[in-house]
Amino acid sequence: MTTPDTDLLISRARAWLAEDPDERTRDELTRVIAAVQAGDVDARDDLADRFRGTLEFGTAGLRGALGAGPNRMNRVVVIRAAAGLASYLLAEGTPPGTPVVIGYDARHDSDVFAIDTAEVMAGAGLVPLLLPRPLPTPLLAFAIRELGCAAGVMVTASHNPPQDNGYKVYLGDGSQIVPPADSGIAARIAAVGPLATVPRPPLTTTGGRVLDEGVIDAYLDTVAAIAGDGPRDLAIVYTPLHGVGGGALPTVLEQAGFAAPAVVTEQEEPDPDFPTVAFPNPEEPGAIDRAIALAERTGADIVIANDPDADRCACAIPDADGSWRMLRGDEVGALLGDHLLRSGRAGVYATSIVSSSLLGTLARAAGQPYAETLTGFKWIGRVPGLAFGYEEALGYCVDPSTVADKDGVSAALLLCEIAASAKAEGRSLQDLLDDIAVTHGLHATDQLSVRVTDLAEIAAAMERLRTTPPTSLGGSEVTDADDLALGSAVLPPTDGLRYRTADGGRVVVRPSGTEPKLKCYLEVVVPVVDGDVATAREEAATRLVALRADIAAAAGI
Repeated sequence: MTTPDTDLLISRARAWLAEDPDERTRDELTRVIAAVQAGDVDARDDLADRFRGTLEFGTAGLRGALGAGPNRMNRVVVIRAAAGLASYLLAEGTPPGTPVVIGYDARHDSDVFAIDTAEVMAGAGLVPLLLPRPLPTPLLAFAIRELGCAAGVMVTASHNPPQDNGYKVYLGDGSQIVPPADSGIAARIAAVGPLATVPRPPLTTTGGRVLDEGVIDAYLDTVAAIAGDGPRDLAIVYTPLHGVGGGALPTVLEQAGFAAPAVVTEQEEPDPDFPTVAFPNPEEPGAIDRAIALAERTGADIVIANDPDADRCACAIPDADGSWRMLRGDEVGALLGDHLLRSGRAGVYATSIVSSSLLGTLARAAGQPYAETLTGFKWIGRVPGLAFGYEEALGYCVDPSTVADKDGVSAALLLCEIAASAKAEGRSLQDLLDDIAVTHGLHATDQLSVRVTDLAEIAAAMERLRTTPPTSLGGSEVTDADDLALGSAVLPPTDGLRYRTADGGRVVVRPSGTEPKLKCYLEVVVPVVDGDVATAREEAATRLVALRADIAAAAGI
């Protein structure tokens, strides 16, 4: 026997079923309803979670687990999102007949969601241009400006687990949406009526079309041209981690004059189940173990990895003892930024508040302006006059004139160019990092990341830090504490806290914008005395351990 609350929940689920155009999610929800009616408590909790609310549309668009219900990623949610986006674009003055480009990765249902979006755009009077196959996210960002589109949609969940998918929205400038566009689109989505009132004509009847290879070739040619003249002797191992980078990066490397990389065979082809990794994020422990093993067998100089939608780039290098280590995102950012500054690239060098302060030091030393933004390329990509931007989570924008977003393909190419030039001089990427440390001090970073099952744990930790702020961290007095929720003259408000210590340390604490995690970003700066980088690294490691322990205790995590 069910309760009135359960009856109401089942009634809402049945109303959802009546609208759902997808047989699979209808069958899935029908089974859950039957289990609830049979008295299954777990099924009742599952159904309640599916209808707890609507998957929220924000500056990251949509992202969540696949499944039936408004709190999941599915065709109903996507069709409503597309209808709301189309309504927003038209209300903001986009003329009917303006193109909108739609791309998708190789995740479950990405192609289905992309076709639904294209049909909705067509039904609204816009002209949908659908990329022809699963492709990297930066190619979508490139295509928006290349094709003169009013907006772009990328169906991807980036490096999330296999059960997730997402919906990322760009405006006509090729950058991800920021406030107030996100809330404006969300309001239009909320105003969408019954799904049957959303017209979805076939593309062929409306002027929309599936694009040919031309825009793909244009992107690959543009990226390959980033590399200048120089040495090309470099043995590269590459893994796309079962994602969509496997077609783009090897092509770009060969076009730029590098030998074809050795690709991890088991991870070469797109696979939405990501069978060889526990988590399809190159930052996660073990994710690039197969690539490193291949590098050890083949005597490679460098390992490159992309995340599943190829907008991020990871790099591993051999140490002097022959073991391999993955470079931190801040280290890659420093190598790329230093290279571009030395090559004379003028403009603003930008990174996020959670990334190392080293890029600012490098830019100022070279006489170039520096900017600091909130986390996310939706902010970095919009910096006026941007010459180079990066964030520590393996995202790099090395050619903002063509891709105003992070691009793991172009970043990988530029990194290989730097490594090849160093190799020709009998040096390594580690040697270049040591040079930077000797000149500017050793900037060492680390991160404490805590995954939760209950988001209330994150809110509780932030509240503890706000009500009882730490007075010392890592054995050094906290000299400056900023509540980023208050905003500033240069930064919009965001849920975060930033602490600076008397010895030059820095800690930033914030909830993740895309995952159920609380993240603490740590940095110390240690002078290098008499060129002794090794001693400076030891001191930095000790100070980072202390910072990590103290912020964990203060946050109660």
